[in-house]
Amino acid sequence: MLNYLISISKNGPLKKEIIHDPESKLKIKVFDLPESKFIPKKGEVRYFVTAGNETLAFETDGYQKHRNLLILQMISWYCIYLGLIEAQIHSTWP
Repeated sequence: MLNYLISISKNGPLKKEIIHDPESKLKIKVFDLPESKFIPKKGEVRYFVTAGNETLAFETDGYQKHRNLLILQMISWYCIYLGLIEAQIHSTWP
């Protein structure tokens, strides 16, 4: 599994994280639900993760027909980074 980069913004009341793939230049925004206000954008791909009592939303930023497998690998990598080993990835709101 490849390594990706995470950028963390400390502006505002909630920190915002973005996963970056340096090779494809794909970015995925991370939303901690229900604390973050998540409004889906048209033309972007989104997935949801549940793990115990945690729910996260992931949405691409600048999607240009990247492979879904790449998106799922980035989300899986991020969940392992957080220690969410029992995470389940959903294509629709769980």
